[in-house]
Amino acid sequence: MKKFWSVTLLLLIAVGAVVFYFRFYFVFGEGVKSGELNYVVKKGLIFKTYEGKLIQSGIRSKAAGSIQSYEFDFSVENKEVAERLMLQGGKIVELRYKEYFGALPWRGFTKYIVDSIITHDVPALPEASVIEDKVEQLSEPVQLTE
Repeated sequence: MKKFWSVTLLLLIAVGAVVFYFRFYFVFGEGVKSGELNYVVKKGLIFKTYEGKLIQSGIRSKAAGSIQSYEFDFSVENKEVAERLMLQGGKIVELRYKEYFGALPWRGFTKYIVDSIITHDVPALPEASVIEDKVEQLSEPVQLTE
C-alpha cells in the first residue's frame, strides 16, 4: 500500500509540473503589434515589473453603443528594453511579443511579454519647395503632335 501512495504522489507531482509548465512557460503565440506607445512604468509591491500600454489605430466596441480604442497591455522582462521604451513615449513603435496562457508575478501583470522593439528607418519628408516644383511640372500644358 505504501508503494501505491508513493507512485500516486510522484504521478501527481509530474502532472502538476507539466500543467504548471504549459500554463506559465509554454509560448502560446508570438507576434508584432504596432501603435502609439502610451506609457511604460515600473510598478509592483513585492515584484517590481515593467508594464506598458500601446494604443493601436482604429476603434472597436466591447459593448453595444460604446466606442473604444484598441489597447494592448503588456509587460517587459528585460530592463534594457523597458528603458528604451520609456524614451519612446507618444511615438509610433512596433513591439515583438510572446503570449503565455498565464501571468507570473515576477514576470509581469499580463500574459503578453514584449521582448524587443522593431525599428525601421523612416525617410524624411521632402521639403515644401520640392513638392511645389513637382506640382508645377504636372500643371504645365502638354502639346500633342499629330
